[in-house]
Amino acid sequence: MSDHAHLIRYLKKQHVLSLSASHGDDLWCANCFYVFDAANMAFWLMTEPDTRHGALIQANPHVAGTVNGQPKSVLLIKGVQYRGVIQLLSGERETLARHAYQKRFPVAKKVTAPLWEIMLDEVKMTDNALGFGKKIVWSRP
Repeated sequence: MSDHAHLIRYLKKQHVLSLSASHGDDLWCANCFYVFDAANMAFWLMTEPDTRHGALIQANPHVAGTVNGQPKSVLLIKGVQYRGVIQLLSGERETLARHAYQKRFPVAKKVTAPLWEIMLDEVKMTDNALGFGKKIVWSRP
């Protein structure tokens, strides 16, 4: 399996990301359920615009965060750090994302919160299961 395929497989398997947003001197993090759009190297997530992180991403769409599990052994640590740009979805893209999101998280059918897309610019995965400190790096061309 190629490094890129390994990275995609990992991101599809996980379902929670941390999202860090900032504007001026204000900085905040949130955890969000996500669906990974491998074809576009993007995360789809649902959040209200009037949350603290929602207000920050509207003021500054440049975000960063992580995706990781909770292994008990350092030899099994796997995780991703990412950087990208977030935007509110609309039209056909929103319909596609909402369908995928509700399929993965059926409880979301009862929620009317908007969907957002983080277009990834840079991803770095550490996977100690492939060798201690093994890094897989991807960036948008």
